[in-house]
Amino acid sequence: MSITNEAELAGMRKASEAVACTLMEMRSYAQPGMTTKQLDEYGAKILSDFGAKSAPYLTYGFPGWTCISVNNEFCHGIPSDSRVLKEGDLVNIDVSAELDGFWSDNGNSFVLGDDINRHQKLIDASKEILHKAIYNIKGGVRISDIGHLIETEAKKRGYKVVKNLTGHGVGRSLHEEPNEIANYRNRFNTTRFRKNSVVAIETFIATTSSYAQTLNDGWTMVGNRGGYMAQHEHTIVVTEGKPIILTAMNGVWN
Repeated sequence: MSITNEAELAGMRKASEAVACTLMEMRSYAQPGMTTKQLDEYGAKILSDFGAKSAPYLTYGFPGWTCISVNNEFCHGIPSDSRVLKEGDLVNIDVSAELDGFWSDNGNSFVLGDDINRHQKLIDASKEILHKAIYNIKGGVRISDIGHLIETEAKKRGYKVVKNLTGHGVGRSLHEEPNEIANYRNRFNTTRFRKNSVVAIETFIATTSSYAQTLNDGWTMVGNRGGYMAQHEHTIVVTEGKPIILTAMNGVWN
């Protein structure tokens, strides 16, 4: 969407507060021995307290309130009573929701407890690259140039980007124009970021895979060549200068 007045900005701030606080609280609540279903139900209560509804459920009928992916699962992991979290797991929580007609989206990969499996370097790379990408976005900048920046920064650190997972426009629905804010330079994409537009910027930084493929459950995605992936995501408003990071309170950069 494009922000045209203060009421729309206030609506986006309120929806973004709901998803950012839910994500932050879920990360704090997560602990070894807990199932991903328990963690999802905790997030569901927080969203409900805000009056917000699960965006993936509303949009796609996703079987959960939030997406929780663990270790080799890249994204869209289904909360499950049988998936028990363990010390050192690489966990990704993606929270998106609708509140009073406004939609917002954010995500965070983190290590649960001690980094016994050495995932923190990958996570730090994803967070740092997201920060650099977002602060290079303003009205008139080519989307493909931000993709080039993300891939270049990933390669510098010895990682790959996942090419078939992208950021996107958001605001009045979960996915809007621009549909693809890729993590690499797509030379056929001549679209530019527009001032006052709302977009979800995501990094998909991986150890060995460049593409994600869907498992038999119809939702969960893993790497085409295995390995691990870290994802971080903020919903922002594009300006002529520094963007407004609507989901900044999620603590991704803390």
